[in-house]
Amino acid sequence: MAAAVGMGKNAAKNKLSGILMVLHIIPTYILKLTGLRIRTHVADICTALRLIHCFSTFAAFGGILFGYDTGTIGGIKIMKDWLRTFGHPGTDLISSSTESLVVSILSAGTFFGALLAAPAGDTLGRKWGIIVANLVFCVGVAMQTASTAIPLFVVGRVFGGLGVGLVSCLVPMYQSEWYWIRGAVVSVYQLAITIGQLLAAIVNNATQLRDNHSSYRIPIAIQFGWAIILVSGMVFLPESPRWLIKKGRDDEAAQSLAKLTSLPQNDPENLLELEDIRANLRQEQELGENSYFDCFQSGHHNRIQLRTLTGIFLQAWQQLTGINFISYYGATFFQNSGIKNPFVISVITNVVNVVMTLPGMWGVERFGRRRLLILGAIGMCVSQFVVAIIGVTVSVENSSGQKVLIAFVCVYIAFFASTWGPVAWVITGEIFPLNVRAKAMSMSTASNWLWNLGSVFFIWGSTCFCCIIFTYVCIPETKGLSLEQIDILYQNATPRKSFAYRRQLLADVTVQQSVGAKRSSFENV
Repeated sequence: MAAAVGMGKNAAKNKLSGILMVLHIIPTYILKLTGLRIRTHVADICTALRLIHCFSTFAAFGGILFGYDTGTIGGIKIMKDWLRTFGHPGTDLISSSTESLVVSILSAGTFFGALLAAPAGDTLGRKWGIIVANLVFCVGVAMQTASTAIPLFVVGRVFGGLGVGLVSCLVPMYQSEWYWIRGAVVSVYQLAITIGQLLAAIVNNATQLRDNHSSYRIPIAIQFGWAIILVSGMVFLPESPRWLIKKGRDDEAAQSLAKLTSLPQNDPENLLELEDIRANLRQEQELGENSYFDCFQSGHHNRIQLRTLTGIFLQAWQQLTGINFISYYGATFFQNSGIKNPFVISVITNVVNVVMTLPGMWGVERFGRRRLLILGAIGMCVSQFVVAIIGVTVSVENSSGQKVLIAFVCVYIAFFASTWGPVAWVITGEIFPLNVRAKAMSMSTASNWLWNLGSVFFIWGSTCFCCIIFTYVCIPETKGLSLEQIDILYQNATPRKSFAYRRQLLADVTVQQSVGAKRSSFENV
């Protein structure tokens, strides 16, 4: 096996693993834009491909399950057979309160599911926590598929929400613990979410005209497939070495890391990474066991309170941009705006969502987190206010006005998909120290679901403006840093000064590598 270039946090095999994880999902030409370099033999690539295949599939279907479930209900609730089955007899209509219940009850389930992700992730592990979450999700899907009345359908939505909430927290948590490709892989998760939403729109469009229960049961039942694929892939994946070390299972942690990096367990790169994790954990264990209250400690050297509140508000702002209005009520909104075929428009907006996530995946490692968030918030703010003004000043009969409205909805989605969509998940997956990691991530994800439903475009435009201020004041630049280096960054620099301090940290690592290489050469002589 070829020797890896560099040491520890900047080893070339880490770059290779990141590319191979993304390769399963993204066209090769997109990967070249990331600027990542491959330095290895063809045999190493083949070995790594076999080892990473399950991980990349997992990354895809974890996000597809999430995105498909949130995207399917918007079309189902305006299908003729669904309205005839669940609506008032003789009218084929449902009240606005029932519609709100059907849509929002999922968010209630996901909120509590996200909170349960912390004990599940800490007790069962990241891997088995995800498997259990899928079983809960399948119970909800079965209830929704079999239902012919609102009560059972709503209960099914609750169970489905619990599963989605668990998955939406545990998957990014698991992915982000492989820090060398954290930005790329967590961004792939966001891409998979958008693909899931697009698939939901396509399936809804394909079954909407069926004049029987299959019109809504097919879109719902397809979710069994995503869950089965995800669970099947998880069986072959390694557990997070960080979680294993936290549980005192060092030998298993070494095996897990070696399996992912395709390097021997005693390789210097793996040994250095494991020692970094142990050192960070020892430092945090000296402070004792942690509860949810410890996530809000003020005056802590690690700035735990700032980091927890940053994650919570970052996910809240992501939802307050109004993106899930398009997922849940997009078809209804376009229909009420005079659009003749709202299902087709929903497919178009989802295509924009998928395609524009790709430059976001490139930009998160090319330009960093802060710049993308600020740029995206500015673009969304302008787009939302334009949509709001058109909505209150142009009649539904004005076809030109409606085309402009659709265009700016697509512009808004493009800005979201390339910035706040992937970057919010990347940041909340990386900023928390290990001792409160699961609990802080669960609260951040719960915040995402708590604010899942927004209000009107004027309010969302205002919240997008607040996103600009929040990012500038609270989000440090963490591109290229390990979880341990992020701890040091929070201890010694403010978010606004994080660019300079990050460069200093990376420069220090380069110096250490140079010294280590010279020492190794001298010893060999």
